[in-house]
Amino acid sequence: MTDRNALIQPDRGQQAIALHLVDKATLPDFLKSLNGAQRSALAAQKFEGGGYEHAIVPDGDGWFAVAGVANVNDLSSWCMAKLADVLPGGTYRRAGGEPGKAMHGWVTGQYRFDRYRKDTKDAEPRILLTKDVALIEPALAEATAVLMVRDLVNTPAEDMGPLQLEAEVRALAKGHHAEVHVISGDALERDYPMVHAVGRAAARSHAPRMIELEWGDPKHPRVAIVGKGVCFDSGGLDIKPSSGMALMKKDMGGAAHAIALAGLIMALGLKIRLHLIVPAVENAISANAFRPGDILRSREGLSVEITNTDAEGRLVLGDALTRASELKPELVIDFATLTGAARVALGPDLPAMFARRDETADDLLRAGLERDDACWRLPLHEGYREYLKSDVADLQNSPANGFAGASVAALFLDRFVGEGLDWAHFDTFAWRPVAKPGRPKGGDALGLRAAWGLLKARYG
Repeated sequence: MTDRNALIQPDRGQQAIALHLVDKATLPDFLKSLNGAQRSALAAQKFEGGGYEHAIVPDGDGWFAVAGVANVNDLSSWCMAKLADVLPGGTYRRAGGEPGKAMHGWVTGQYRFDRYRKDTKDAEPRILLTKDVALIEPALAEATAVLMVRDLVNTPAEDMGPLQLEAEVRALAKGHHAEVHVISGDALERDYPMVHAVGRAAARSHAPRMIELEWGDPKHPRVAIVGKGVCFDSGGLDIKPSSGMALMKKDMGGAAHAIALAGLIMALGLKIRLHLIVPAVENAISANAFRPGDILRSREGLSVEITNTDAEGRLVLGDALTRASELKPELVIDFATLTGAARVALGPDLPAMFARRDETADDLLRAGLERDDACWRLPLHEGYREYLKSDVADLQNSPANGFAGASVAALFLDRFVGEGLDWAHFDTFAWRPVAKPGRPKGGDALGLRAAWGLLKARYG
């Protein structure tokens, strides 16, 4: 397996293949610097300087690469990602500049999920050199967090159930001297009744649990990171069609984001008191599955009428957000693959983001753009709270009208977040249906880097 931490290295003048980046404006001058044979080589490969185009050019006894980008003076995270995928193994440096943000895509572009393939051969790594040595560690840490999300989401549910999520958190804690506390069984039923109700139908090997990790100086500001850990979602008794279950191994994508973000926070030593919370369940079907029409009591004390067992993510998050609020954090951020409505509204690339405070929303939007991890704010519209009214309980979990599904789900969660707390919620897809440079088809982090940008700006 390729050592991802070795893919970006300090440039100390070692031998390397040159990478020339050009855009439409700089291409004419670049062509003038080449000899006739080199220009002919570019022409033969139909290189015109467009984004993600690349060509190999002979240079004496060796060669160099040329790649097209949108703007050579403003590289994105993905400008060099395709090169990292298609070039031969070796060591490279950008000619006439530094890779900057493009280091991220250089690492993520070499990602492969081959855990279940029999005949796998590690590709020779493509190593990128940079003189911006101070940027290497944070760039690698961000990329490592993104790749962790991919690995967790891509792993099938049988091998990534609640027990395995617990193991991932424990492994992370061991590496950073953090504390882990797990509640399951009778204690879970007593203290986190909605988490227990959603997960009680699963096999014993996938029994539900509440996973918590704490790290950092207790004197530092407390920040809670919460992730929906529904390791597989059948829909429960309101069963999904088979087509709807095809990707449900990714329904723990929120937990994957939260765990990876916690790892990034600890790896780079952010000055916060971190509280990671993952309610881990499988929404299965058996004789003791929770039912439509049941009324569940929550940790917060509110009663919830179950109108749809396939709206289970908000239930487990409700108990988790209550737990987070009890310790009075300065900020709460949660991640969840929560609603199809968010995908209908925004498609697969943009996670829906909700925030109580405009300042927090603005910071997340700005951080997302800076890191090429854009999110889009949707409203916590007060007028839609009436959709959650129940005739027999304090609220229902899923109104039948289908209006503003992502906002209504977020308003449900809002009922379980402590009054006055700064809270942001990401309704993320955690999946890429179509490959893009640096972003293969499959599990992916959407919103993680935006959240990290906000945290780094506030607490870095």
